[in-house]
Amino acid sequence: MCSLDRFKKQTTKTGRKASLLATRLFALIAFASIGTFAVAPAVRADLKLCNDTASRIGVAIGYHDTAGEPASEGWWTIASQTCEVLLRGGIPSRLIYVRAVDYDQGGGWTGGTKLCTQKGRFAIRGIHDCATHGYQSEGFMEVDTGGSKQWTIRLADPEKQGDGGS
Repeated sequence: MCSLDRFKKQTTKTGRKASLLATRLFALIAFASIGTFAVAPAVRADLKLCNDTASRIGVAIGYHDTAGEPASEGWWTIASQTCEVLLRGGIPSRLIYVRAVDYDQGGGWTGGTKLCTQKGRFAIRGIHDCATHGYQSEGFMEVDTGGSKQWTIRLADPEKQGDGGS
C-alpha cells in the first residue's frame, strides 16, 4: 500500500473517531445542559414573614385580589426566630396588610386598615361588611411593597396592648 493510501485510510479512521467523539461530547454537553435546567431552582416570588421576637406569633394578612376586591387570610403560627412563606407565586397587590398577635407575651401589631378575620384558619374574599357576614373587623398595618413580586416582612418587639399598666 502506498503512503498516500495509508494516509487516506488513517485519516478516514481518525475522522470517524473524531466524529464519534464529537457526537458523544455533544450528547454529553446536551444532557448536562438539560440536567442543569431540570435541577436549577426556579426564581421564587413569594411573600415571607419573619418573626424576630422571642415569642410565637399568630399572623393574618390582607391584600386586594386581581379583581381589586379585599381579601384576608390567617392565622399562621410562626415560631420565634423563624420565617414562613405566607403567599407563593407573587404578591397580589402593592399594598399588603398585616395583623399579628404575640401568643406568649401578649400585644401585637395592628393598624388602621379594617379587614375581616375570624378565629381559626380563614380565607375571606370580597367581603366589605364583616359583621353582616359573621366575621370580625380588625385593624391591620399597611406594608407598601413598592410593586415588588417578592417581599419579606420582619416583625420584632410588639407594643404591649392592654397590659393594665399605670
